[in-house]
Amino acid sequence: MDVSPPQDDLTPMTGTVIRSTGSWYVVRAAGEDVNCKIKGNFRLKGFRCTNPVAVGDEVEVERRADGSAFITAIAPRKNYIIRRASNLSKEFQIIAANLDQALLVVTLTNPVTNTTFIDRFLATAEAYNVPAVVVINKVDLLVDDDDRALLRAVSDLYEYVGYRVVQVSTVSGEGIDRLREVTRDRLSLLSGNSGVGKSSIINSLIPGLRLRVGEVSDAHHTGMHTTTFSEMLDIPGGGRLIDTPGVKGFGTIDLERAEVAHYFPEIFRASKGCRYGNCTHTHEPGCAVLEAVNRHEISESRYASYLSILDEENSGKYRKAF
Repeated sequence: MDVSPPQDDLTPMTGTVIRSTGSWYVVRAAGEDVNCKIKGNFRLKGFRCTNPVAVGDEVEVERRADGSAFITAIAPRKNYIIRRASNLSKEFQIIAANLDQALLVVTLTNPVTNTTFIDRFLATAEAYNVPAVVVINKVDLLVDDDDRALLRAVSDLYEYVGYRVVQVSTVSGEGIDRLREVTRDRLSLLSGNSGVGKSSIINSLIPGLRLRVGEVSDAHHTGMHTTTFSEMLDIPGGGRLIDTPGVKGFGTIDLERAEVAHYFPEIFRASKGCRYGNCTHTHEPGCAVLEAVNRHEISESRYASYLSILDEENSGKYRKAF
């Protein structure tokens, strides 16, 4: 027996997902925020992910006469950021969709962001056509000569690759005005490890919001989660931020082994000089990438990150996401 509500009792709407808790979604449609669930059969359409709907998605909603509302369809995405899910029974997690840019917040102390994590995030952004910005936070803690030299080296490395780098401190206010310009009139994902200060950055960009700020564990030098769900926030003066829970690792997925080099801009540039068109840049004679690494024109850390993704994809550990 068909128990679906009569069509006259349904109000169709379209809008943007602005919050996701994993079970509930908030969709901004026609100037109001509507609490929604996913329609029952929606999860059964071949999605191998933890969240078939992500913040930033444009969706269709049916609202019933009793006030309940259900997401029934997702519009095609222009891009998204994806990561390997921590839940091993699934394949991947879509962090956010339809982005103008992704801001990766990193720290060089308290805690230290691993360069492999940085490079994996940036490679994924390249693969899914999301422009990325590296935001180095807590620069007020880098006070001695060695610390400042490290800051210059990391900034120079990623600027050389082709990324915009913004140095900020939410304590001194350094770089906040520049970051405000970077985010103006754009939809920006804010991502990074726990403890790097994403909530503090948001509080600086959106005065009065007062997100809870977590401490960094003294025992493990890692941050503790303060954000438990993803949410889109309006920035005064223009622009929107998608705040996401901090992540410990960033497992890549859905990258073709032969294309991994394309997602490291400096490796891709150098590869045009390789003797063989199918060069993997690992052992082949006449490899321009290996020569560039030996000449320190490609950093050893970036090359090691490239190899780590190759090893992952070569193992067949992760299947195609779609």
